[in-house]
Amino acid sequence: MKYLTLPTRYSAEGLREFCFQVFRRVGVQKEEAEIVADSLIQADLRGVDSHGVVRTAIYLKRIESNMINPFAKVEIESESEATVLVNGNNNFGSVVGTKALQIALEKAKNHGASIVGVKASNHFGTGAYYALKAIEQDMILLVMSNASQTMPPTGGIRPFIGTNPLSIGVPAGKQLPFILDMATSVVARGKLIVAAQKDEPIPLGWAIDKEGNPTTNPHEGLEGSVLPVGGPKGYAISMFIDILSGVLTGAGYGRYVNNMYENWEEPQNVGHFFIAIDINRFIPLQQFKNRMDQYISEIKAEPKAKGVNEIFIPGEIEHRLVIDRQANGIVLPAKVAEELNEIGKRYHLDLASYRFDQKIKREA
Repeated sequence: MKYLTLPTRYSAEGLREFCFQVFRRVGVQKEEAEIVADSLIQADLRGVDSHGVVRTAIYLKRIESNMINPFAKVEIESESEATVLVNGNNNFGSVVGTKALQIALEKAKNHGASIVGVKASNHFGTGAYYALKAIEQDMILLVMSNASQTMPPTGGIRPFIGTNPLSIGVPAGKQLPFILDMATSVVARGKLIVAAQKDEPIPLGWAIDKEGNPTTNPHEGLEGSVLPVGGPKGYAISMFIDILSGVLTGAGYGRYVNNMYENWEEPQNVGHFFIAIDINRFIPLQQFKNRMDQYISEIKAEPKAKGVNEIFIPGEIEHRLVIDRQANGIVLPAKVAEELNEIGKRYHLDLASYRFDQKIKREA
């Protein structure tokens, strides 16, 4: 197999630089290219490989097909003291999301809390990417996004709503922060994509085929639907996220959020929704962090079920993955490495030179 000659272990720094250079060479401005590359690598570091560098090819294809406009200005369409509606004008989702987050955090600092809705955006990566940035500024953040239809309503067999993700970030003191980052499906559809690329079966209960039958075949699952987490509860939460991110903002919703892999005639028109909270408006920040530390410590000290060595809080496992992958590199599936290698050839970049054991130097 030809891709066996490629290294499959890369440093986070190396993959970030490779992706940055690829987006620069298709004309993306420096700041925006850094945001997109960083968003992809953060996903891989946290173990959310379905939202990592595997998305590079589809992002490039949508730029080349004029389905993403990397030169569009992200604009404020309407504004009050604590609310903003942002028009992404079809720029990268991670670029639009980052600018919307900056607005939300600034508004929250000035007014105690803020709500920022976003329309005319694209796939914005992982919610944890934004939650971590809010935590760095000692803010609580709730961020959600809708997505193209990949999940049926409970009782249906045809995709109607997206796997609409929800992420919540809460800072702590000496303990790790609380970071929830979840799709409203049993798994993100991207995991089916990764499984299909590896030709690996998926667990029963992840998806149904186009006839509504349970399947362990990722290809059949991609033709059918992924299933909501918790049955009707996940369906209801996904619908609520779609209402806030899509119906309320003027973005697409339900069947009107276009699929980035299938629709090559219209932009996605994804919607996002950010809620930022300034902790100091409730209690002093250090007091809050002390209380969070106590709360988390007590949870982790709870009696453990048989066979359980440790109780984790949301985001803790991903944090350990980040430490491991920063130290030992990110291992890419051979097919993903080959895909990136082919992309590199198009833009005169040698993927192998960004391997784990190679010192990375920023090109001019």
